[in-house]
Amino acid sequence: MSAPPTENRPAAPAGAPVAAAATAGAPREYLSFKLGSEEYGIDILRVQEIRGYESPTRIANTQHFIKGVVNLRGVIVPIVDMRLRFQLADVQYNSFTVVIILNIGNRTVGMVVDSVSDVLELAPAQIKHAPEFNGAIDASYITGLGTIKHGDDERMLILMDIEQMMTAPEMGLMDADTSMH
Repeated sequence: MSAPPTENRPAAPAGAPVAAAATAGAPREYLSFKLGSEEYGIDILRVQEIRGYESPTRIANTQHFIKGVVNLRGVIVPIVDMRLRFQLADVQYNSFTVVIILNIGNRTVGMVVDSVSDVLELAPAQIKHAPEFNGAIDASYITGLGTIKHGDDERMLILMDIEQMMTAPEMGLMDADTSMH
C-alpha cells in the first residue's frame, strides 16, 4: 500500500506524524541551530518559518524564559528564549539571533536561538542514543545525538523533541485542552 513513485511528492503537512518515516529507516531532515557552543537539531516538519529577532511585547507573570509575544500576521505567538530556558549565561541579541516559528500541536510558538546553521538529512545510522546525564536540558527532551561528517571533520548535533519540550507543563504554553498527551 505504498504511494506510487513520483519525483514531485508533496511534503508532509506540519502536523503529520513522523514516526512512520523513522521506523521505516528513512532519513529525516533536521533544522540545526546554535545555543552557545552547542549545536541542536529539531524536526524540520515542526518549523513554520525563520525570522529575525524583534523585541516581543512582555507579558506579566510568565516564566522568565518567555520573552513575551509577537503578532505574526494576526496570530499572537509566545516567544521562548532557549538560552534562558537552558540556563545559559550571557544572553545577547545580535544580527545572527533568530526566532524559529514552530507549529506545535495546534499552537504557534517562537523560540529564540543564537543562530540557525542549516537543514541536515540524517539517516538512522547517523543517530545514537543520548547518554544519561545531568545538564541544563532535561534528557527526556533529547531524542539522540546526530553525527555529521564533513571531510575529516565530525560534529555532534543534539537532537531534541521540541514538541515534547514545548508542551511540557512547566513551559506554561499549552492549555489543558490543547496539549498533546
